[in-house]
Amino acid sequence: MFSCAALVTGYPSPPENLLPVGLAHLRVAQAIYAVLVELEADPDTLMVEAGLDPRLFECHGKLVPYSSLGRLIAIAVERTRCPHLGLLIGQRTTITSLGLLGLLLNNSDTIGDALRALEAYLGMLNRGAVVGLGIDNDVAVLTYCPYEPGAEGAVHHSDRALATATNILRALCGSDWAPLEVLLPRSAPSSTTPYSQFFRAPVRFDQETAALVFPASLLKRRIAGADPVLRRRVEDRIRRLESARPSTLKDGLRQHLRAEVIRKRCDVMKTALRLSLGRRTLSRRLRAEGTSFKQLANEAQFRVAKRLLADTKMSMTEISAVLDFSEPAAFTHAFRRWAGMTPSSWRQGNHSETKREEHQ
Repeated sequence: MFSCAALVTGYPSPPENLLPVGLAHLRVAQAIYAVLVELEADPDTLMVEAGLDPRLFECHGKLVPYSSLGRLIAIAVERTRCPHLGLLIGQRTTITSLGLLGLLLNNSDTIGDALRALEAYLGMLNRGAVVGLGIDNDVAVLTYCPYEPGAEGAVHHSDRALATATNILRALCGSDWAPLEVLLPRSAPSSTTPYSQFFRAPVRFDQETAALVFPASLLKRRIAGADPVLRRRVEDRIRRLESARPSTLKDGLRQHLRAEVIRKRCDVMKTALRLSLGRRTLSRRLRAEGTSFKQLANEAQFRVAKRLLADTKMSMTEISAVLDFSEPAAFTHAFRRWAGMTPSSWRQGNHSETKREEHQ
């Protein structure tokens, strides 16, 4: 346990500013071990099967590949026959378990400030996904997008993340808080009761992204007990860590475009403006890193397409519209170019239900 002062002045090794893309601090998923024990599974055996050292959970501050945590959860889902395992893990994650970031959220001025801080600084704890906050008239949408949506266990990471986000909002707003609705990019399990009981809201499956939907007016609510002096100290500390973290334009754009694909905003001019760069400068810098905006945008579309094909029952027409193709035929043509086969053929061999049947 760390005091507030310790969280502001120091952090366990390795420092958070060294967190590379694709890695997460172990405390992002510290609840995994406890949940597996509760389900009478053997965590050590499952960790070895997932390619992880069973002693991993003894190492506070340890970094772990995000994909490995996803593989562990996916294997555990199969062995325990608990399709809502990710939900159980997320339920055990609290705002205090987010360390320095949780301290910033707790002391933000408003709920909107807290969620924008989560959007900006999630990378301190988790470089395997991005969070986005959008507002449409009187409705706010908090989205969670895995950086590698096609990776094993990504669907369970989404369950976990939305449960964690709900716990964060309940910590800030009160334990009776509930969203207007919950969106999940997965097919509905045999029983949806655990989801409706925890979220206390309508849960819609087979959606294009993972999201919590709630009234936009909530963003203006002030956070009780927030300490502005402590908030400034924490934010200064986080900004120093962020500025020291090595990253490339390519990696940053990959994460940005991952969220923008769903919003149909993969526009090179808008992206350049967001980065305060000219279009030619953006193109030149990406070329120097061996890629292009179009290549990164196509990569993001391909990743999202694979996730929707594998984990949902959305039709080709629906997926085509989500990815902003003019018609299903254009989507099929692009997917064949990316994968060497049609989306229907790829889905037949990779759909999550097909995989579950093969394991049974």
